[in-house]
Amino acid sequence: QVQLVESGGGLVQPGGSLRLSCAASGSIVSIHAMRWYRQAPGKQRELVATITMGGTTDYSDSVKGRFTISRDNAKNTVYLQMNSLKPEDTAVYYCAASGVWRDYWGQGTQVTVSS
Repeated sequence: QVQLVESGGGLVQPGGSLRLSCAASGSIVSIHAMRWYRQAPGKQRELVATITMGGTTDYSDSVKGRFTISRDNAKNTVYLQMNSLKPEDTAVYYCAASGVWRDYWGQGTQVTVSS
């Protein structure tokens, strides 16, 4: 089992920045990739960013150039640095870990971009 706890969400003005954190615990040796998703009200869940255990990263077109996914192996933590935030980035952001047999999910953290 893998447990994921997100933090760092909040209210920010357009153009501002936030950094989300996802702390993993449990059977983390089984994880081969970590991802951030988001879900806005009335919309489907969207994959935002991926980082593999080899360090390869990938982003959705909607956040490319503004968001950066990274990890700190010593802290078993993955981050999502979000810059130049827009109102359309408002959503609940979820951290997910891909294991050998299944995916694991955090509880989500709300990000609201509004003036």
